[in-house]
Amino acid sequence: MSLLSTIKGLLGTGDSNQQLRQQEDLLTSLLVMAWMVEARDPYTGGHLWRVSQFSNLLANRAGLAANDVSRITVGAFLHDLGKISVPDHILGKKDRLTEDEYAVIKTHPEVGWRMLSSHPLAKLAEEAIRAHHETPDGKGYPRGLIGFDISVDARIVGICDAFDAMTSTRPYRKGMPVAQALSIIQENLGTQFDRTMGERFIELGQEGGLDHIVGHSDAGIPMQSCLMCGPTIVVQRSHREGMNLYCPSCTGEYATHTTAGRISLSPTGKTGLPKDLEPQVDRDVIADTVRSSARALLA
Repeated sequence: MSLLSTIKGLLGTGDSNQQLRQQEDLLTSLLVMAWMVEARDPYTGGHLWRVSQFSNLLANRAGLAANDVSRITVGAFLHDLGKISVPDHILGKKDRLTEDEYAVIKTHPEVGWRMLSSHPLAKLAEEAIRAHHETPDGKGYPRGLIGFDISVDARIVGICDAFDAMTSTRPYRKGMPVAQALSIIQENLGTQFDRTMGERFIELGQEGGLDHIVGHSDAGIPMQSCLMCGPTIVVQRSHREGMNLYCPSCTGEYATHTTAGRISLSPTGKTGLPKDLEPQVDRDVIADTVRSSARALLA
């Protein structure tokens, strides 16, 4: 039975609008969970959206069918779900990880899959979650898969995840320029990165097709920088002038200003209270992903 048939079976035999609503509710529950996991790490704001967008572009460039593109887009948004099990002192560490700490990080693909496996739509994201750190040379984790034993979902998400990590700022280093990150992918084709998908991703980058996503947390909305911590502050479409936003790392408070329709921030010199620092799910980003994916999967 195909994945699409399985999904339709889970959703019952009601009318298509009812099926679509059920599908959207199920996908929303997954994406909200993933977003809350991401919010634990102050330096990965927008990571899930970016990896999902990169993966969508790459899957389209590879000529995959619409429902495959949609599945990969959803899987990319969910790929780091297992990081919920990583202790805060490791997840938010402002220095390079030790070997023991890295060993803990390496458990997240299987943890994510165990968390998700009982969900009705688990199969949508299994490969992206379990295998996005597998590499063609067999030196990846957690299972040491080789070459085409790694699914196309994982090969695509793995490239996009690594690219976003390279081009994003961390406490111990500034994000790389796009050209440098692409050159690293080029140097590691066939070993760390799938050759065919990697070449197509490099083409996208050289054409400027990734620039509108790099450093952003939503379409047309770049990450905002904390004076102390760098680009850690996520601006949502729902944010308006006069609101205060907070750095999730140092808790510094920033006032919002709107100029030519774009929000900018200025420090107030204050820090946030616990209630100010509670994660706010970006419902617009999730709703966009859910609507496009649900319709494609049921088309």
